[in-house]
Amino acid sequence: MRLPRLTTAHQWVVLLDSFYKSIIYKDFFISLSPALLRRYIKIVTRRTKDIECYGAYVLNQATGKVDTFLSRVTLMATGGIGSVYHTTTNPLIATGDGIAMVYRAKGTVKDMEFVQFHPTALYHPGDRPAFLITEAMRGYGAVLRNLAGEEFMQKYDPRLSLAPRDVVARAIDSEMKQRGEDHVFLDVTHKDAEETKHHFPNIYKHCLELGIDITKDYIPVVPAAHYLCGGIKVDLNACSSIKRLYAVGECSCTGLHGGNRLASNSLIEAVVYAEAAARHAIEHHNHYEWREDIPEWNDEGTQHPEEMVLISQSEKEVGEIMSAYVGIVRSNLRLDRAWNRLDILYEETEKLFKESTVSRRICELRNIINVGYLIMRQAMDRKESRGLHYTVDYPPAPKNADDLKL
Repeated sequence: MRLPRLTTAHQWVVLLDSFYKSIIYKDFFISLSPALLRRYIKIVTRRTKDIECYGAYVLNQATGKVDTFLSRVTLMATGGIGSVYHTTTNPLIATGDGIAMVYRAKGTVKDMEFVQFHPTALYHPGDRPAFLITEAMRGYGAVLRNLAGEEFMQKYDPRLSLAPRDVVARAIDSEMKQRGEDHVFLDVTHKDAEETKHHFPNIYKHCLELGIDITKDYIPVVPAAHYLCGGIKVDLNACSSIKRLYAVGECSCTGLHGGNRLASNSLIEAVVYAEAAARHAIEHHNHYEWREDIPEWNDEGTQHPEEMVLISQSEKEVGEIMSAYVGIVRSNLRLDRAWNRLDILYEETEKLFKESTVSRRICELRNIINVGYLIMRQAMDRKESRGLHYTVDYPPAPKNADDLKL
């Protein structure tokens, strides 16, 4: 087989996706000498400076085929990563697809350890995504209780149930682990019933459909993965480390949230950075070369997986591993266990992916494993408790009472 002469790093990234099937099912790559490999292939690492994006391979779910979309500029707006965890308020399509793709293309991904958990999602086993019980309810006067009906926030913070969401989420997590329980209660029964219905009509209606009258009954709640502060590192123009590739919204890491996002301020990443990306792309796109020599997707030698249970079971295992070991409170031991278990799933899934015809399920499984690895790996690298990353092996320095005053 005659190989094309590759002139840029990104051509190898693109061709790798097309050729890897051949590496498995044919031997033409294996027989190449190191000299020929260096001649035809430019190896890409995370330090390579001239990686470029010329478009994307996109799965058409109606036909089951992978189409090649070429473009002068490409923008990632693929949302969050909540489905990496067992319990999440995110839609189930929040599988970190864009982050995983950029990571595999050797782009820079940053601050993945900073995952925000909403403290009060409705506990109703089997519901994915979980129904969100707004923090405004605690501001209204709702009180957190354990399953014995006892208030517990006084053990964790002088602001009680009005403490910030990361403090409340850790307190609930601690209470559940200490007592061996799978949820706590949010109590608003002491407030005027009609006023409660007026302020929270959707919550009242949804809970009532499940047999919970929030004016009379405690609301079962549990923390749930909610928002990612990290992601694809971008500059002020939403440009990633890969040339011609932008990222906006939750999949991006702008640095604006730091290590702990404030509630309801995610629009800045979605709207402000989207405008910045559009302005920059309009200004520069005519300077970018239009590439048409990108090969079509090659799925020769693949077949549909015979047992979908392999995918569904692996999805469940990822959620369980991440929630148990890389959740609200972490430790070196938990992160080591996550590493060992995710590594097994990674090897199994990569083998399955290379042998299988591409489908949404196999792509999403591959992506949540990659994202889970990034969260776990970057959590291991941070030897401190900061923002949303809390580890018992590196507890934060104790604060004075004056520091906690509102």
